[in-house]
Amino acid sequence: MERTLLLVDDEENITSALVRLLRRDGYNILRANSGEAGLKLLENNEVGVIISDQRMPGMTGVEFFGKVRELYPDTVRVVLSGYTELSTVTDAINRGAVYKFLTKPWEDELLRANVVEAFQRYEMKMENARLARELESANEELKLINHELEQRVEEKTREVVRNLNVLQISQEVLEHLPVAVIGIGDDGIIAIANRSAHRLLSADGTGSILGEVAADIFPAELMSYVSGEECRKSEEKRICTLADGRQARCWCCPMGEISQSKGIVLVIDADR
Repeated sequence: MERTLLLVDDEENITSALVRLLRRDGYNILRANSGEAGLKLLENNEVGVIISDQRMPGMTGVEFFGKVRELYPDTVRVVLSGYTELSTVTDAINRGAVYKFLTKPWEDELLRANVVEAFQRYEMKMENARLARELESANEELKLINHELEQRVEEKTREVVRNLNVLQISQEVLEHLPVAVIGIGDDGIIAIANRSAHRLLSADGTGSILGEVAADIFPAELMSYVSGEECRKSEEKRICTLADGRQARCWCCPMGEISQSKGIVLVIDADR
């Protein structure tokens, strides 16, 4: 970042002496011989530090800095004047219009050190402002992300509720079917069974067959059909004999067409 310094003094020999002293420090130095001229330069230049004389015709240094504070509040403002102006400058310092008061005649090295300090203060203010902008931008981005996330959560929640409703309806439909419906996993375990299946295949007609091994409760003929290739390749009905001797129409189909299941669904329509 280029350090631009503005010198304001109606005495040209003073600004010339300051330029000779400070240009070795690599500043971009602007000069004005009045407060009005200084304001004009500030319109077109990004100035970090301003050193102004107090006693100038038309506009004093304190008056000049009062206007600068309103228009360019981030600039660091330094008054360079005699001790006789101390009370006026002190009031300006207390009001925040002036950062520091340096006296004429000045001590070269002390003046250079104060200018360095003033630029460090200005750059710190600029850095803080930049970080504040970045933080504000990050907060706005975070708000947007949170809003999008909330929308996604709401959409997912609605989807879950819809799926749950569909599942509950499907379960109710399944329970009221007049035929037995059994879902058997690839491991041979019964994972799904409706009310008719429980009545048809449980030991006493009232128990549950969920979690049971199909081979333990299916009659041999039915188990042979379920475990055979015919069951997985054909959806045609087949007559099977149940454990109680009744004839039943049976058919099955492999799972996996619309789900990730690798089992089968068996339907049994027993004679009543």
